Amino acid sequence: MREPGAYVAHTGTDVYGPGKVIGADGEWRRVRFVHFVASIAVRDLRTASAEEKEQVTAWLKQKSARHGGRW
Repeated sequence: MREPGAYVAHTGTDVYGPGKVIGADGEWRRVRFVHFVASIAVRDLRTASAEEKEQVTAWLKQKSARHGGRW
């Protein structure tokens, strides 16, 4: 559920926007949020809603088209 590739959101705030897990280290996850990249404790993440997942995938496609590479 919170492994690399999973779509997540922060449980306590929406300031980050939804995101995608890009790395795991014990109880911490590296997440590429729409507005930030941050390390967040697993307990502070929840599974993204379908709408949030759609928002992240659209954002990632836009960045990839604009800048190339893997986002």
